[in-house]
Amino acid sequence: MSIQNEKDLQGILKAGKFVAKVRELLKLLAKPGVSTLELDNVAKLEFEKAGAFSAPKFDYKFPGFTCISTNFEIAHGIPKKETILKNGDLVNIDVSAKLDGYYADTGISFVVGNANETLHKLCEAAIEGTMRATKQAFTGNYLRNIGREIHSTAVENGFTVIKNLAGHGTGKKLHEEPQVLVYEEKRDQRKLGNGLVLAIESFISTGSQTAYEEEDGWTLVASNRRGELSYVAQCEHTVIVQNGKPIIATL
Repeated sequence: MSIQNEKDLQGILKAGKFVAKVRELLKLLAKPGVSTLELDNVAKLEFEKAGAFSAPKFDYKFPGFTCISTNFEIAHGIPKKETILKNGDLVNIDVSAKLDGYYADTGISFVVGNANETLHKLCEAAIEGTMRATKQAFTGNYLRNIGREIHSTAVENGFTVIKNLAGHGTGKKLHEEPQVLVYEEKRDQRKLGNGLVLAIESFISTGSQTAYEEEDGWTLVASNRRGELSYVAQCEHTVIVQNGKPIIATL
């Protein structure tokens, strides 16, 4: 969607503030010995208190209030009581909500407890890539420049990107046009309109460039042609395109 009035602006900002709050709460609670279902149950209570709907559950009947992925899972991980977090686990928490008719989407990857150097660097690169990309979300800029920044960040840090996953428009539905690639498609001549709401997200990988869906029909993993799995880190923010400095609704 594109922001048309003050009601739209405040609606996106309110939804963004809510999902950011839940994201940070779950990250804080993600300790060794805690199950991903326990984290999701905390999110459930927050949704109920705020009168918000879980966007993946509401729009797609996802079997959880949040997507919580661990280790070689990239995204859309199903919260489970059997998935107990351990020291050194790579975790991704993705929170999307519909609140008062407006959608916002955010996510973060991090390591539980002590991180090995590669996973720490991977998570930092994902954050850096997304933040660099958000600076490109200004009126009249080329859409492809967002993906250029994410891909450049990955390469500069010795990583690559998952090319068949992307960010997206959002606002009135969880997923809207345009698709926001994590690399630059130089043939794409589209420009960003003022007020456009985007979910900008990086998918930075230790090797593979392709995501595959697991047998559960939801969870995504990354592997190369030899079947070797890669770690992937994500960072996602809901951003409003502006004439000047873009507005990040999910900080």
